[in-house]
Formats: sequence, structure tokens, C-alpha cells
Amino acid sequence: MSQTAFYPIGTPGQPWGEDEKRQWLGRQHKLRSYEGEVVAGIDALRADFDVSVYGELDYAPEHYALYAVRSRDWNDGLPTALVTGGVHGYETSGVQGALQFLREHARQYAGRVNLLVVPCVSPWGYERIHRWNPAAIDPNRSFRADSPAGESAALWSLVAPLRQRVRLHIDLHETTDSDESEFRPALAARDGKPFEPDGIPDGFYLVGDSENPQLDFQRAVIAAVARVTHIAPADARGLIIGSPVVAPGVIEYPVKRLGLCAGITDAVYTTTTEVYPDSAHATPAECNAAQVAAIRAALDYALAQG
Repeated sequence: MSQTAFYPIGTPGQPWGEDEKRQWLGRQHKLRSYEGEVVAGIDALRADFDVSVYGELDYAPEHYALYAVRSRDWNDGLPTALVTGGVHGYETSGVQGALQFLREHARQYAGRVNLLVVPCVSPWGYERIHRWNPAAIDPNRSFRADSPAGESAALWSLVAPLRQRVRLHIDLHETTDSDESEFRPALAARDGKPFEPDGIPDGFYLVGDSENPQLDFQRAVIAAVARVTHIAPADARGLIIGSPVVAPGVIEYPVKRLGLCAGITDAVYTTTTEVYPDSAHATPAECNAAQVAAIRAALDYALAQG
């Protein structure tokens, strides 16, 4: 029996070829400005932080410089913390939350920790409010040495010299209604698989590393965020997006094996935030504040451990 079409591109049951990928790319349009909304915010930090270009992406006719923000007085004797946002470009609060943290709170950690912050890993996706890059590749399944995604390869190279020295890595994400309406169906169509609807949790949650759970750390972050916004409950099966809840608001993935951004270092403390911006109970400002609260709680916990 043939499958019913659930996405406007491709033949159900058959993975996309180059023609289908071109059709998909033709549907993508620039909707906002990386230069105006992200780079301008990074430029405003130059008086207090070291800003550098760590890579470039040429997606004709667009060209994107990739920016990293570092503590001004970097000290190899201090622990290092990595903050990444915009791995999925459409997840706005990850990008804007990272910038807000830098503007409002990062100076408080001077002399205590080396901060390396990459506010927007995927600028093409940011401008098009999309999860993938122009080749229909998900950067957040592509963090490995031979990455097919330019976004992932550039960040991998940036972090490589520090990989064994990073104590904390927090990767800022969102789970949106469009995950269910657009991105999961597109993924299933691209890979020639059936689409299985799941649902979107209403609230904030974390994804820890199943091979290095650090549940006390995850709980500390959840407790801080709960003072800012609501935490996603488990569904009737005790799951969040299909994964068992191991602590309130916490699920786990094997992050390194899946090629997720949270697995690019050997940090003791790693987590991926998931904000729900489509909630009727959360504003954009609240979503950004949740990301900031998560970063601060993660830093405070990691530094308190000595």
C-alpha cells in the first residue's frame, strides 16, 4: 500500500535526491536580518569583550561571517565555559538570550571563568527561520570531525583547541509548534520515512547527556528557570518528545553519538535548553530571560564545584 503524502515535496517512502532538495531550497526566503539583529548586537559588545570571526559561510548570493565573543582577560588558569546559540537558526531566544546574557551578566564572571560565547551558529537558518542549512542538512546532527555542514565544521574547529579544557557547555535551543507542523514532516519526507505525529510540550525543559547525566546540575538549572517561566510536564506516558523524563523537566540523549552540539567538548557539565516560545503563557522577553537564567545557573553550579 502506498503512503499518503504528508509533505509537498518528494514521493512518500523515497528519500530526497538533488531535485527535491532544490525544490525545498526554492521555498526558502529571507525573513529577517542577521546583520541587523545579531551582528549589530555583537558589535555593541566590542568595548568589553574580544570579538573574532571564526569562520565564513558562502551561500551565494549571501555571505556570512561567524562570530565568537570571548572574555577580554582570558586566563588559561581559569575554567572555561562555552555558550552556543542558534545552532538551529529559527530558535530565536537561543540567539537573543546569549546576547542578553553577554550584555547584562557576563561581566560579573570576569576573573572567575573564561567565557566563549557563539550567539548564532547558523545565520542562514536565522534569516530564514529554519532548522536546516541550504543543503537540507541539520547542523545539530552534524557535529563531528568530517562534518558535511559548514556551520558545524566551523564551530568544531573553533572549539578543538579547548575541547579538553571546557568545564561547562550550555547549548541554547527551542522546541516550537513548527517542529510538528513543518520540520518533523520535512525530515521524514527528506529521509523517505513515515511521519509520526508526537506533540509539543508546553514549557521549558533540558536535554542532558545520557552518558554523563549530571542530574544535580540539571536540577539546579531547572530550579533557576522555574523562577522565570514554567517547566514542561511529562505527557501521559511519562515522556517529553518521546523520551523518558529522568527528573522534572529533564530528558537525555547520547549527545556525542548523535552528533549534537552539546557533545563537541569533554565538559563535565553539559546541557541543551529547550524553550517553548509558542506557549500562551510565555512572551518573547520571558523566553529570552529563561535562556539567561539557564546560563547563569549553569555557570554558578559549575563554578561552585571547584
